[in-house]
Amino acid sequence: MSQYRTFTADDAVAYAQQFGGLADPAELVRAEEIGDGNLNLVFKIYDRADRSRVVVKQALPYVRCVGESWPLTLDRARLEAQTLVEHYRHCPQHTVNVIHYDAELAVMVMEDLSSHQIWRGELVKNIHYPQAASQLGYYLAQTLFHTSDFYLHPHKKKEEVARFINPQMCEITEDLFFNEPYIVHEHNAYPAQLEEDVLALRHDDELRIAVASLKHRFFAHAEALLHGDIHSGSVFVAENSLKAIDAEFGYFGPIGFDVGTALGNLLLNYCALPGLLAPREAAAGREQRLLDVKALWLAFVERFQALAVEKTRDVALAFPGYASAFLHKVWQDSVGYCGTELIRRTVGMSQIADMKTISDEAMRVECIRHAISLGKTLILAAPHVEDIDALLARIRQNG
Repeated sequence: MSQYRTFTADDAVAYAQQFGGLADPAELVRAEEIGDGNLNLVFKIYDRADRSRVVVKQALPYVRCVGESWPLTLDRARLEAQTLVEHYRHCPQHTVNVIHYDAELAVMVMEDLSSHQIWRGELVKNIHYPQAASQLGYYLAQTLFHTSDFYLHPHKKKEEVARFINPQMCEITEDLFFNEPYIVHEHNAYPAQLEEDVLALRHDDELRIAVASLKHRFFAHAEALLHGDIHSGSVFVAENSLKAIDAEFGYFGPIGFDVGTALGNLLLNYCALPGLLAPREAAAGREQRLLDVKALWLAFVERFQALAVEKTRDVALAFPGYASAFLHKVWQDSVGYCGTELIRRTVGMSQIADMKTISDEAMRVECIRHAISLGKTLILAAPHVEDIDALLARIRQNG
């Protein structure tokens, strides 16, 4: 902490020259700060030909959009870097490569992904990447299986749980997902026209108990090393390529949380499309999002089951049929966490471009209302939805 200083653009260039791994570091000459999130500085580092070569990312000691009144631990930079390094070890084709990181400066140097686009922006523009959903499912299976009890020796697993303990960032997740949207809170940011819809969430006892159960599992079930925030804004895509980034919420938690968060962001776009596109294009886009939801889940299950057959090391967990039974529980968790993602992104403070980009206010309100309704439906239905086709049927029934 004593060595920490907030980087300027010149600092980022000098750091990249030292740790960027280029054969001729002097080629790196300028930096552009591109961070648009709430937690970090992000610099693209350019060479003399004005090509972006590497990225330097530094954690700030506070929430950027609020300021120093909301302090944050800098240790999250270590946790993010180590989560990405661990995930890269098991799925290099779909994880950003961390070239170097420094825990004291809370800074890392990463591969440049200028050839890719942020998936959320592409979804908002209705640009479809046919492979993206299945690649994300594959990434989730690879990273979550190899950091779970199926693969790790119990002693190693317990060591890893301790190494990746992330209490302050987990507390943010716990508040944003499971607390604030269901109470009166200053962070909530929904349209005033939806006051009655939100009030209904607060006074729905069955819903509140289901959300409490999901939160309790988030507290207590250290199943695998999660990305912790795997939404469409933390995924880069290109033709035949997908890369996960931004893992500062990484910790050992329930596998269904990562899977559900990923599914939830596809469904948020599904809810937003009527406000973003003409009716015919919106209908086609919504059907494509449902196909993406199915592709993601099936890719995850297929790969996880294949790994379970091939690599499970625990004799009890290797017993035929157990992996399928476990994945059924993951499925139920995923549907529930998917619902909480829909509600926290519409009622809570973490608003997304899918909704904010809708120019017609009345249509935006209706799209948000739909997302809230669908989120509630999924949370309550999670224990009863048997498979992906049943889920898609419920979504279509919801509208």
